[in-house]
Amino acid sequence: MPPGFVQSQRLQHVQDPIIPIVARWLRETPGAISLGQGLVSYGPPPEAADAVRAFLEHPEHRYGAVEGEPELLALIDAKLARENGIVTAPHSRIVVSAGGNMAFMNAILALVDSGDEVILPVPYYFNHEMAIVMAGAVPVPVPTRAGYQLDVDAIASAITPRTRAVVTISPNNPSGAVYPEADLRAVNALCARHGVFHIHDEVYEYFTHDDARHFSPGAIPGASVHTISLYSLSKAYGFASWRIGYMVIPEALWVAVNKIQDTLLICPPLVSQAAAAASLRVGRAHSAPHVAALREVRHLVFEAFGAVRDVADVPPVQGAFYTLVDVKTRLSPMECAERLIREHGVAAIPGTAFGLTSGCVLRVSYGALARDTVVEGMRRLTRGIRAIAGR
Repeated sequence: MPPGFVQSQRLQHVQDPIIPIVARWLRETPGAISLGQGLVSYGPPPEAADAVRAFLEHPEHRYGAVEGEPELLALIDAKLARENGIVTAPHSRIVVSAGGNMAFMNAILALVDSGDEVILPVPYYFNHEMAIVMAGAVPVPVPTRAGYQLDVDAIASAITPRTRAVVTISPNNPSGAVYPEADLRAVNALCARHGVFHIHDEVYEYFTHDDARHFSPGAIPGASVHTISLYSLSKAYGFASWRIGYMVIPEALWVAVNKIQDTLLICPPLVSQAAAAASLRVGRAHSAPHVAALREVRHLVFEAFGAVRDVADVPPVQGAFYTLVDVKTRLSPMECAERLIREHGVAAIPGTAFGLTSGCVLRVSYGALARDTVVEGMRRLTRGIRAIAGR
């Protein structure tokens, strides 16, 4: 950097995004299999492509509404009432965003001032922690219980006069844990008592397994005034590159979120909104068979981990398409992840990115892989874990 030019001190405290780092290692290791980035193996329904073709026949080269187009907003509103039990009017408002990450950034910028605190149960999603630091606020990591379940008492103990929000993610990225309704109700009530917001990320709402059930705290009577609910089409509809997510915010936050989104985005892309509207008309029927197939893949993953139970801990989980593996080694998670790629041809994400600073924890993602690729990827991973264990 030229003399006299200094980058933002605030950004120097933001962790480097881990996905591009692992992606570089993968590019440098031809033939490696990625159990890293959180993607699904399928794309949007055919109706989305039809909607794009129709849009291009009569393209609209204009800016749209900051909060999203009325047609898509109406479809989301109906989906929230039908599937999540959330009734938006008159106390809440839907805002369509360019993906779930932007929805979270909107929420944080609307809530915090410099030095304010946001509570993050560990493990947290690394982009959440990064957004909080970028906004000049302080992330407050709070431990979880066995199986990475919420510790409501620990959250309560972490609340201070500077606390502005508590963040929960269920089903969870990176752990795959699904939080019971009772715990989410307890956190939401805790937030109400202390006058702080409950930000709840529901991006993986369709990805539950066994007897786990998804619950939306925004459906709790009276919760709409202090609850922010975040969603995305990236996973359920294979929409990762289309960048469409949405948030449900208290009506009182609309003025602030409107300013933020108008500055950062102006409006969600109209062509992506057309594709999203077509996908929502298809509904959950699109993801259901894919999630069913994913459960078979999940079975293969945990079956493979059985071969390394003596050198790695893998807690059972019931959601998303992630699991955390704690390798018994003296190597750091970054060292372990790099060796797995370069020496064994398989990628996982270091747990330090998610706030897991004890031990050598890695996040394994299996949502984007075909059955045969998963089998080979897990063969490489378990072989690599055994080779690394004890070092």
